[in-house]
Amino acid sequence: MAKAYRKEDFDKLMAKVVKVDHRVKDYLEEAGYEKWSRVHSTINRGRMMTSNIAECINGCLVDARKLTIIDFLEEARLLFGSWNYKNREIASYTKDTLGRRFEEILIVNASKSSKMKVVPSSEYIFTVHEAGKRYIVCLERKTCTCGRFQHDEIPCAHAIAVLKHKNVTNLHPYCSDYYKPYALEKTYEVVMVPMPDKEDWNVPEYVLDEIVRPPRYRRLAGRPRKRRKKNADEKITVNNNCCVQCGQEGHNRRTCTFFPKEN
Repeated sequence: MAKAYRKEDFDKLMAKVVKVDHRVKDYLEEAGYEKWSRVHSTINRGRMMTSNIAECINGCLVDARKLTIIDFLEEARLLFGSWNYKNREIASYTKDTLGRRFEEILIVNASKSSKMKVVPSSEYIFTVHEAGKRYIVCLERKTCTCGRFQHDEIPCAHAIAVLKHKNVTNLHPYCSDYYKPYALEKTYEVVMVPMPDKEDWNVPEYVLDEIVRPPRYRRLAGRPRKRRKKNADEKITVNNNCCVQCGQEGHNRRTCTFFPKEN
């Protein structure tokens, strides 16, 4: 449901959820569809929603968490500064019109469009037939009834079929500017300014006169936790138990029912 491009597909999946437990629908509806559903979002959030960068930063700052707050912030600044410089340098060397990942998406969509039939309705509006289904593509508004063209802001398979019909070979003008090297360079254009030596700091008198005591802290029993505490919706239970007889997961040889036991 989160990745659905059309409300019709979203509603079909939600109907399946209601059959299992209607309380799940009530909970998701109360939380707000616009917070997690692509098709209900009030803005275009792009193709991906992930917390990988947060996990990466958390892993790189595990040892730095033992330091005092000033030293910790300095370590974080050095980490972000080095990353920013490295990515800015890579972006400056990028000569491709689109990023590699988005070029691959265009190649996949182009291969899917080879068996589609295009029927023009006007200069910009076309009907595309695929496997008995009909999709309407508008090149002027860059939309398709499948939802991918306007949400991903990159030509879907139906849009590429239309562009091939019009003998258009350059697909890049129909892609979002966010996928182009200029946007990548803009991402890292802000420089992380180095901090001067501590002896050169110009600290106001009222800050020097302020006495800051450490917070009251009671050390918990056991080894201190280093991994980030995940929310309940992030925890995914994976059962890797595999039966040696039938090869299916979820049970073992003793409880296998695929092969009848010999008496």
